[in-house]
Amino acid sequence: TKAVGVAATAGEAIEGIVAARPDVVVLDLRLAEGSSGIEVLRALRAKDLAVEAIDVYLLTNFAEAPYRRVAERLGVQGFFDKSTEFERVRDVLAARARAIRVDRMH
Repeated sequence: TKAVGVAATAGEAIEGIVAARPDVVVLDLRLAEGSSGIEVLRALRAKDLAVEAIDVYLLTNFAEAPYRRVAERLGVQGFFDKSTEFERVRDVLAARARAIRVDRMH
């Protein structure tokens, strides 16, 4: 398991996701230039890309309920408050990486 890209803006994230087709994407809710992880997800869906096959997790310091509801509607697998749930993020991503490795063995 390895990171295949880092992006600061929605445009960079979309470009990287389309190019790499990763198994897992971790997005911050707030990105540079006023863009957001939600914007990235909406753009990928609008492009009709197979993002349903990609596990998406959102990290944020803005974990209020309205953001969570939007994330859930967009089908994210996890929504984490990075100020209080960072260890949980690590554990969830490690478990997902193990599951992906097992799936590839079969």
